[in-house]
Amino acid sequence: MSALHELARQLREEDTPIAGHVVEVAGPTEPADEYAVVMEAVREGYLLHYAESRLLADYDPDLALLAGDYLYALGLDRLAAMGDTEAVAVLSELISRCAQLHAEGRGDDVDPLWVEAGEKLRK
Repeated sequence: MSALHELARQLREEDTPIAGHVVEVAGPTEPADEYAVVMEAVREGYLLHYAESRLLADYDPDLALLAGDYLYALGLDRLAAMGDTEAVAVLSELISRCAQLHAEGRGDDVDPLWVEAGEKLRK
């Protein structure tokens, strides 16, 4: 199961306001490791704050903000449970930097940060 499929499955099964908004995920379902699921959770959190969700439909702006925060926390919590504090720091910095760039009106500059963070997590 791909990381995005795994994340969607988890969100559907949880007893949260998000569960009823989770859509079916298109695309291949190749296996994914825990780091990939974490990256997808954090990426989805980002998308809920600044763009369009890949996993949720029919949500209002308030739910998007809360769901985005939840997914950020979910990803970081999974890393902390794995004991990878260095990766927690990488993704925390990524979330912070993305927020800063959007606040400065420089949202187009965030894509390279995602690539860089992904490369750091693979090391």
